[in-house]
Amino acid sequence: MPAALHPYLNFPGTSREAFEFYGQALGAIPQFATFGEFHAVPESDPNADKIMHGSLEVTDLIRLYVSDHVEGMSPEGFVPGNNVSLSLMGDDETLLRSAFERLSEGGTITMPLEKQMWGDVYGTFTDRFGIIWQVNISAAEQA
Repeated sequence: MPAALHPYLNFPGTSREAFEFYGQALGAIPQFATFGEFHAVPESDPNADKIMHGSLEVTDLIRLYVSDHVEGMSPEGFVPGNNVSLSLMGDDETLLRSAFERLSEGGTITMPLEKQMWGDVYGTFTDRFGIIWQVNISAAEQA
């Protein structure tokens, strides 16, 4: 997939409920993966059934992504109003790395671009205007 920009929503444990509602309203079926399925937390952890990543692909051009906020995920905790970020994703590594570097100038890098447990290179930052960004470079095309 070439680089694309999609909204990424965070909820305080209600991602599944929200995306099932959005799916019904928009005529699409949501897909979910939990923190437990990704082995990000032990199965006994109360967050194991929370959504680590979910997607709602209505059309090629309308896609929403979601995750539940869990304790320790960010220093400020879940803050309504700060629960939407912009997510740049795709397999154009040169473009996406450049976007990460340029957009984060003067901002705060929360997580540097690094290989993640799901195989992709991923990082987050808040730009100098207070907008939260995520960049995900798909593993399929990496060298």
